[in-house]
Amino acid sequence: MESACARGGPDGGRVRRRVVQQPGRRLDGGPPRWRARCAPCRRGFVLPIALPQATRAAVRRRSDGLLRLSSAQVDGPVVELRIDDLAPGRVEGWAKYPAGVAWALRQVGHTLGGADIPLSSDVPTGAGLSSSAALECVVAAELNDLETLALLPRELALLAQRAENEFVGVPCGAMDQLASVCCVEGHALLLDTRELAMRQIPFDPDGQGKRLLVIDTRTKHDLADGAYAELRAGCEHAAELLGLRALRDLSTADLGASLERLPAELRPLVRHVVTENARVQEAVALLDAGDLAALGPVLTAGRASLRDHYRVSCPETDLAVDTAVAAGAHGARMTGGGFGGSVIALVDAAVVDEVTIAVTAAFRLLGYPIPRTFLARPWGGARRLG
Repeated sequence: MESACARGGPDGGRVRRRVVQQPGRRLDGGPPRWRARCAPCRRGFVLPIALPQATRAAVRRRSDGLLRLSSAQVDGPVVELRIDDLAPGRVEGWAKYPAGVAWALRQVGHTLGGADIPLSSDVPTGAGLSSSAALECVVAAELNDLETLALLPRELALLAQRAENEFVGVPCGAMDQLASVCCVEGHALLLDTRELAMRQIPFDPDGQGKRLLVIDTRTKHDLADGAYAELRAGCEHAAELLGLRALRDLSTADLGASLERLPAELRPLVRHVVTENARVQEAVALLDAGDLAALGPVLTAGRASLRDHYRVSCPETDLAVDTAVAAGAHGARMTGGGFGGSVIALVDAAVVDEVTIAVTAAFRLLGYPIPRTFLARPWGGARRLG
């Protein structure tokens, strides 16, 4: 991919190309992105997949300390930043995500000479499909190669997370970033968010006559709006009251008695994160057994908890889930940061069109924007294009 940004630069040099696959939402509980945000509260387990939709970058070295960024999806001039001047709060808009990665690399002692980075993506933004993580990780991977930093995939993911936490100001977990670089095609990634241990879980819905139908409700959300911070604070306060390091250490067997010890306003929150952790384990057991049809009710149960206990749902995602299940989906749930975004449904291949038509008709009837739908499959993480 060439652009004015790529052709610029005082040093010339070959253009490097890499693609980072967008992580999807874990299928056991929580949205792809919301799982990342729920997980730090409980230090528990998540099960994301990567999707074929991707962010791509072509990078050219500079020696003048400038970072020049452009996006094929964003109108406007190239964003030009001086690397020495990068600091939280100084960059606005989409450019703060790749700029934050450069800042994070410098914070751990790496020297950057500068770069032109034109970007292109087919990952829907604001759809709960981790577009920011894909953007961060492709830039991290490119700067790692450009400067010969020899950082491992896990290190790149954690630096990308730091960029989003400290530079962008979104206190997310590392699930999305780790999924973007560590997922394997045909598998879901079981991630322990406390220990950062990972296991690849075979997951091939197409091989069993199933499909993953993504329903982008086109209801946008801003993850940096403070709602997550309130939920995270509530989880941490509940764990403190219960004398736990994190809510992951509370078992479902002890849940009832523990809830009685908490203020009423914290009980639904704790119920969600504890049962969500259990749903991850249940989903892994079903995938290990190859019982994909039984995974559907686990998805739908997670959606109910997100709506009733975590309270991050909205009418559009509720409608998408209810309509998909009524039209024949095995199960469905919201994915993403909450209050909008996408729904992922597990359906038989034979009823994909029927479910899609039903959801579209339901949205049209209520006057909502017509959702975008597409099929997805578990894909691999970051890879070089050539």
